Amino acid sequence: MIMKRLQIGIRLESLGVSLRRGLLEIERLAVIGVQVDAAGDLSPRALSQTGRREFRHMLRAHNLELTALGCPLRHGLDTPIGLDQRIDHIRQVLSLSADLGPRVVLVQAGRIPEKDDDPRLRFLTESLLALGHHGDRTGTVLALETGLESGQILRSFLNRFDTGGLGVNLDPANLMLCGFDPYDSTRALQSKVVHAQAQDARQAGPNRAGQFVPLGHGDIEWMHYLSVLEEIEYRGWLVVKQDSGTNRLADVAASVQFLRRFIAQESP
Repeated sequence: MIMKRLQIGIRLESLGVSLRRGLLEIERLAVIGVQVDAAGDLSPRALSQTGRREFRHMLRAHNLELTALGCPLRHGLDTPIGLDQRIDHIRQVLSLSADLGPRVVLVQAGRIPEKDDDPRLRFLTESLLALGHHGDRTGTVLALETGLESGQILRSFLNRFDTGGLGVNLDPANLMLCGFDPYDSTRALQSKVVHAQAQDARQAGPNRAGQFVPLGHGDIEWMHYLSVLEEIEYRGWLVVKQDSGTNRLADVAASVQFLRRFIAQESP
């Protein structure tokens, strides 16, 4: 089976090199998509209008397109301490994503509480409602990373919100390591997935801990997973994420080649 409607991208931070070298390495792999974190020199506060123009020029020079901006957080949106500042920061990242082009921001929002009277549920719900409405105004989407709960629970939670500004960043390895079926979760999240990671994992065994591994070396059945993406009619980016290992450049290159067995790429 060869998929024709997915595009391969690479998470820049997975390479473990500088921004400029990372963009060059991604271009050398003939990949046209790059995901970057809105942090450090690429944070909204650090990136001036001139800096944004320069960054867009760098992307064009390497024939690259942004797939999404990552928004790393020290605490989730279910934690009250510093919550207003986190919400303001995410709003700025969403606006930056509109300026730079991908219009998708990836965030680990926090685990969805099981009980309706859990105060963390109110913090999480009110935060996401405010950010979803900001997304509606700016034409952007905040994509919640999968893994802390099943796709079924995440879908049910997202159905509470009357906004187009919230979606899902699908990561099958996160789901598997947290004990959830990545294929059933993917089906449950149909129409909510706006971005997807290509990350593999090996489940825990009697004498080993669960761990992330390069694509094709773990327990994700990629033919099955990609067929489920086709089933739910996902037509977006599939971004290689490999943040461990001693030779990350080689691991990412091998992961890209692995994906190309299944995905037919169009010319940039």
